[in-house]
Amino acid sequence: MLYRRFGRTNLAMPVFSCGGMRYQFSWQDVPPSTIPAENQRNLEATIQRALDLGINHIETARGYGTSEVQLGKILPRLPREKLIVQTKVGPRANARDFRENLETSLQNLGLDYIDLLGIHGINLPEHLEQVLRPGGCLEVVRQFQAQGRIRFVGFSTHGSLEVIRQAIASDVFDYVNLHWYYINQQNWPAILDAHARDMGVFIISPADKGGMLYNPPARLSQLCAPLSPMVFNDLFCLSHPQVHTLSVGAARPSDFEAHLEVLSLLDQANTLLPPIVARLEQAAIERLGADWYHTWHHGLPPYHHTPGEVNIPTILWLWNLAQAYDLVDYARMRYNLLGNGGHWFPGANAAHVDQLDLSACLAKSPHRQAIPAILKSAHQLFAGAAQKRLSQA
Repeated sequence: MLYRRFGRTNLAMPVFSCGGMRYQFSWQDVPPSTIPAENQRNLEATIQRALDLGINHIETARGYGTSEVQLGKILPRLPREKLIVQTKVGPRANARDFRENLETSLQNLGLDYIDLLGIHGINLPEHLEQVLRPGGCLEVVRQFQAQGRIRFVGFSTHGSLEVIRQAIASDVFDYVNLHWYYINQQNWPAILDAHARDMGVFIISPADKGGMLYNPPARLSQLCAPLSPMVFNDLFCLSHPQVHTLSVGAARPSDFEAHLEVLSLLDQANTLLPPIVARLEQAAIERLGADWYHTWHHGLPPYHHTPGEVNIPTILWLWNLAQAYDLVDYARMRYNLLGNGGHWFPGANAAHVDQLDLSACLAKSPHRQAIPAILKSAHQLFAGAAQKRLSQA
């Protein structure tokens, strides 16, 4: 395994982390006695495989159902000094509620302390305010730190670039968990901000949210050759030294294997990546047109400034991926989450775009005449059964 200094925490972080949102028994809290022994054995085998590979960062969250409780059956039996344990707890308007959830997390894990606490889901300005205001969540965290129960504090986010940069600029966080990968690079300015403040950078779900790369379309596989799309994406992310670790949301011990090839390729990134990136860009231009490829995102309104809160930037992004790389299944999965994802994936889909006057909100877009028809086509291509976030399933 390769390790990188995790910003000002000075932790030696493996470039792959063991994410804890897919091997647990239930996304909801259930009595521990109802967790099947077979599921617990699989979780423990997954953790042991991670450790055998040198992946000693175990990451979970209070919102991951039984994950913490199940980890609490194995982590206390392992050499504590060799582990980096992270859990995440969502902000609350009432700091007492936050404290109770944090206590529950620590009790579930069965550890005297955790290395990393992430404030889970700073997605909106009000979430950041709940953390930073006098008497807010951060004061609770500082009390736990003073007691030696938490070493470092960070935050995870699915929020807008503006919110992420505001949270980083507060300079109270030691690290950030955020989305960034080849098909979605909009958070790069935030990564640069984090690097400037010597914060750790953890990339959320590069294999799944990065395009469902465990089951890629043939076109994407051809464009990424000689690498698989998953290995290409891992290498793309880790070729940037500002990125410290990628989450592997393993459901079973074998799920780490597809990523390991990257470890021997990092010193070849400057040779391997440019021709693949050039092919991907050219393929997108051929299908989308050069003008659209370079300017589609210009002048688009945020969803909360759009009639019906239609999330135009996200829908056009998904349309582009489907057209350029045949990422239709991925686009459908994400599209049908619109309207159901809350602040984790906000805004509405384009089901009612024919009934909306978008002329004012698109006035600054060079493609204002074409976008309504594209939104309608996107809905026709992607619309299906409403999706829920895993934690709601």
